Amino acid sequence: MSLSQTGTPDAPRRRSLLRLLATEIELRMLLLIVLVMAVLSLISPYFLTVNNLLNVLDQSVVVGMVALGQTLVILIGGIDLSVGSLAGATGIILGLALPKLGLAGGIAACLAAGALAGLVNGAIITFGRVAPFVVTLGMMSIARSLAYIFSGANSISDLPAALGALSSDTLAGKPVDFWCLLVAYAVCWWFLAYTKGGRTLYAVGSNAEAARVAGLGIATWSVFAYVVSGAMSAVAAIFLASRILSIDPIGGQGLELDAIAAVVIGGASLFGGRGSIIGTLCGVFVMVFIRNGLNLLNVSPYWQGTAIGSIIIAAVLAERLLSRARPGR
Repeated sequence: MSLSQTGTPDAPRRRSLLRLLATEIELRMLLLIVLVMAVLSLISPYFLTVNNLLNVLDQSVVVGMVALGQTLVILIGGIDLSVGSLAGATGIILGLALPKLGLAGGIAACLAAGALAGLVNGAIITFGRVAPFVVTLGMMSIARSLAYIFSGANSISDLPAALGALSSDTLAGKPVDFWCLLVAYAVCWWFLAYTKGGRTLYAVGSNAEAARVAGLGIATWSVFAYVVSGAMSAVAAIFLASRILSIDPIGGQGLELDAIAAVVIGGASLFGGRGSIIGTLCGVFVMVFIRNGLNLLNVSPYWQGTAIGSIIIAAVLAERLLSRARPGR
């Protein structure tokens, strides 16, 4: 048998495998998670310990909540750079409201503030036709400034123990806040997969003009994506405060970078119209695993930013290369 005859079946098999990896985001992310965990377990004996894995689950909550909202925004071809600062500002609002309104009232005020900020972002971007980058960059500065003003540049402590229970209590051996994360992602997955609103978000990101001609409410759902993003920043602030029982005006700094990285690593296109909430959740785990691994290896926090930035660039490049292997490209 000739070399060409023996090699012929391998080429279609390789093309099929590449096409499968290009089209199945969840499969690609599962393989990436396994690879990252395998590498980290080899270079650090502490990575696969029970305590560390529980710590990783706990750390994934704050980034995961922000990344969920960021996913909806990126699906419509937008970007939200204000999420980290909003987490800081809404956290301060939570701390100030707790003594006056109680736990339920403080949480409600925090969520309302985040949703309102998202509404402002979405309305200006959608109806004012201003670039998302510009609007959310401005909101990022405003929110961080308000966090310092409202708090007097001081941390807020003496938070109620009931708030801390969100992170300290467990259910079936897993932290309660992690179960909340899974529920939030399950609801978002259902919304994107089975509702008209979810399909509209994909349509807006794929071709906004075609969606408009089809009679879809693109303005309403575009604003909705930013409202959810703002609200999820507030949810992240609640869980961040729950973990450390203290609120700092600098809280949430850098969250926007981690959230965008998680969404992009999860297979979403920054041009909109393509992404997966399951892929985002996997991307969150990859990000948290990497940060955890860097901490276990005693890598300087100054170098960790370089690592995360490099991952974002590599993820975008990989997405562009894999997109060429998709059918129809």
